[in-house]
Amino acid sequence: MTVHNLYIFDRNGSCLHYSEWNRKKQAGISKEEEFKLMYGMLFSIRSFISKMSPLDMKDGFLAFQTSRYKLHYYETPTGIKLVMNTDLGVPNCRDTLQQIYSTLYVEYIVKNPLCVLGESLQSDLFSSKLDSFIRALPFFSVRAA
Repeated sequence: MTVHNLYIFDRNGSCLHYSEWNRKKQAGISKEEEFKLMYGMLFSIRSFISKMSPLDMKDGFLAFQTSRYKLHYYETPTGIKLVMNTDLGVPNCRDTLQQIYSTLYVEYIVKNPLCVLGESLQSDLFSSKLDSFIRALPFFSVRAA
């Protein structure tokens, strides 16, 4: 089991942060285009689910999987969106994403007067703490297929 990558988007669809660990295949397009495609897909899936769900979805969209990977999604009340791609063996990561937001993003970005909210995250401390947090997860493995 492993983590492939993590995106953090603001409410307007700008990618504030991107990290990758065990990504085997690149998209073949620029990172900016990849970010736009990812956000567009999330927007479409959320819209589809809200319209087609037979039940009231108070938590909304949490995850989806393909035959190769699983995408985990968490949206904060302020519109920050965290997206983590993992392999199929990883269980639901909602609590993990919520923890990344509350213990790392809030502590090292929101409470940091040098970080401008809504702009790309330029905090080396945040990046290193995030990397350490991901590598310490029980389902992180560098040898994953």
